[in-house]
Amino acid sequence: AERENIFAEYNQRIGEVVNGTVKRFENGDIIIEVGRVEAVLPRKEQSRAESYAPADRVRTVIKGGNRSAKGPQSVLSRTDPALLIKLFEQEVPEIYDGTVMIRGAVREAGDRAKVAVFSRERDVDPVGACVGMKGTRVQSIIRELRGEKIDIVEWSEDAIAFVTNALSPAKVQRVSIVDDRERVMEVIVEDKQLSLAIGKKGQNVRLAAKLTGWRIDIKSEEEKRREVEAQFEGLEVKADDAEDGTPAE
Repeated sequence: AERENIFAEYNQRIGEVVNGTVKRFENGDIIIEVGRVEAVLPRKEQSRAESYAPADRVRTVIKGGNRSAKGPQSVLSRTDPALLIKLFEQEVPEIYDGTVMIRGAVREAGDRAKVAVFSRERDVDPVGACVGMKGTRVQSIIRELRGEKIDIVEWSEDAIAFVTNALSPAKVQRVSIVDDRERVMEVIVEDKQLSLAIGKKGQNVRLAAKLTGWRIDIKSEEEKRREVEAQFEGLEVKADDAEDGTPAE
C-alpha cells in the first residue's frame, strides 16, 4: 500500500525534474534513489554521451510509471525534452518569470538540441537571455547534459522566418513554401553552407523539421540552378515542337 501511495504521488509529478543518486545497474537500466524511493532510468531514456558509477548524483525528469512484477516503479528520463526545458527554467530568470517563453524543444540526446524561444516584451532579446553573458547560462546547461550542443533560436509566427531561424547555425539564402497543406518548404543555401544546413547524418535539418513541424527540402544554389535550367530546356523543347506543328506532349 505504501508503494502504491508513493507511485500515485510520483505519477502526479510527471514532467518534474528530480535529483537522485545512482544505486545499482540492472540489465542496462539504472536504478536511482530519489528521496525515499527507487526509480528506474531505462536504457532507452539514457543519453549516449553519459555514463555513471554508483553513488553519482544525477538529475532526471519524471517520465511516468510502470507496474512491474516487483511492484510499481517510477520511470525517469535523461533524454526527454522536458528535462531541457526545466533546466532552462532553472537557469534563465526570464523564462522562470514568464517574460521569455519556450515554444518548442527537440533533442537527439547527447548530440544536439534545438530550443525555440519567444519574448513577450519588445526590449528583451529571448535568445540573448537564454545564452547569458558570454554564454554562461547555456554553458551550465550544456555541462549538465554532458556536452550536448544546444541551438537557441527565435520562434516566429511566420513559418518562413521560423524555419530560417531553426536551421541555425546555417545561413539560409531563401525559403519558399512548396505545399502549404502538406507543410513542405524548399530552402536554398549557399553551396558552402549545404553540409552545415543538413548537419551530421542529416541531424540539423531533422531537428529543425521536428521543431517547426514543416518538411524541409534543402538545396544548394548550384542544385537549384541546374534544376531551373533543366525545366527551361524542357519548355524550349515543347515550344519548338509546337512550332514544327508536331503536337507537344
